[in-house]
Amino acid sequence: MDIPRPELKQRRRVRSLAISATLMLLAAGVAVAITRLEKSAPTVPRASVWVDTVREGEMKREVRGPGVLVPKDIRWITAQAAGRIERVVVRPGTPVEADTLLIEMSNPDLVQQVDEARFALQAAQAQFTEMELELSSQRLDRRAAVAVAHSSNQGAQLQAEAEKTLAEEGIVPAVQYKRSELLAEQLRIQFEIEEERLQQFSASMDAKLASERARVDLASNAYARRTAQADSLQVRAGMAGVLQQVLVEEGQQVDMGANMVRIARPDDLRAELRIPETQVPDVQLGQVVHVDTRNGVVAGKVVRIDPAVQAGTVLVDVEFTEALPKGARPDLSVDGTIEIEQLPKVTYTGRPAYGQPNTTASLFKLVKDGREAVRVPVQLGRASVNAVEIVQGLAPGDQVILSDTSAWNDYERIRLD
Repeated sequence: MDIPRPELKQRRRVRSLAISATLMLLAAGVAVAITRLEKSAPTVPRASVWVDTVREGEMKREVRGPGVLVPKDIRWITAQAAGRIERVVVRPGTPVEADTLLIEMSNPDLVQQVDEARFALQAAQAQFTEMELELSSQRLDRRAAVAVAHSSNQGAQLQAEAEKTLAEEGIVPAVQYKRSELLAEQLRIQFEIEEERLQQFSASMDAKLASERARVDLASNAYARRTAQADSLQVRAGMAGVLQQVLVEEGQQVDMGANMVRIARPDDLRAELRIPETQVPDVQLGQVVHVDTRNGVVAGKVVRIDPAVQAGTVLVDVEFTEALPKGARPDLSVDGTIEIEQLPKVTYTGRPAYGQPNTTASLFKLVKDGREAVRVPVQLGRASVNAVEIVQGLAPGDQVILSDTSAWNDYERIRLD
């Protein structure tokens, strides 16, 4: 007969609990150890990454930007008068001379205004002529009056001088001599007054004629302006070049001042480059530029830097110092490289995908004969289009991965296959 022993059952329970606790502690320790283990380094094909070698020597700093070729001499022809487009004579792309007829316009109201301006000018000229003749006649009358006064004055003076001698000899009474002397003085004053009247009349005549001449000039200018507007209905190029754009169509009504056509000289071009705003502070006037026209590289220099920023870029004008290759034409897409400076002796390498100038970047440096790469912090300095200065973190001869490594941000080491 079995005898119950409760203490054995209690021991087995304690033993099970101890074993479970021990297993749980072992599992927790294993888990902690696993989490503390370094992640296994991924394997990356060597051909899928861009590797460059750190070098020491001269580094050329450059900035690059896309752009287009634009004519230096561009002329927009605007409508000098409102009118209707009757005929577009020349189409875009056609070479033109200064007197080439481009567009024919019509405006009956303007033709009538020309006639009215001509009649107004003729009337003003006739009125000026009439006034000039009338004033000239009055001036002649004034001059005649001055001449009569002068003659009378001279006769009276001669009479007084003759009677003076006779009066002294007692032949002529003294009273008669005094009367002759007073008459001569009176006629002298009258002569001076007539002379002053003639001078005043001459000044008044000049002022009246000047006022009337101004009216004639005003009418003449109005007629010339209307005539020029009527002539402008026959739109001509005004310069030699190539017709680039025609913004109007036959039958269209255009207002005064509206742009109609654009003409440019295709043989005299400049480049407009768009440089990122972060790189513009290094660009200066006169710096050398190499412009790739897809049909050859042409040298030039910076002649203007736009003070405004548009869409994160700044417009830089380049004037060519060499002849452009054949095929260069306005609006042709180009790439320009501006030489900033020559750094004589620096440590540098190719520019990494995400490395910005004057920052610290995390790059993978090749080790173990290029079979592995480890992450190292690298302080970058001045940058160029395809190169960047190494301030600290790498030495000449080191090899680094410059391509995008964001896929391995969680790893400190990778294997290269």
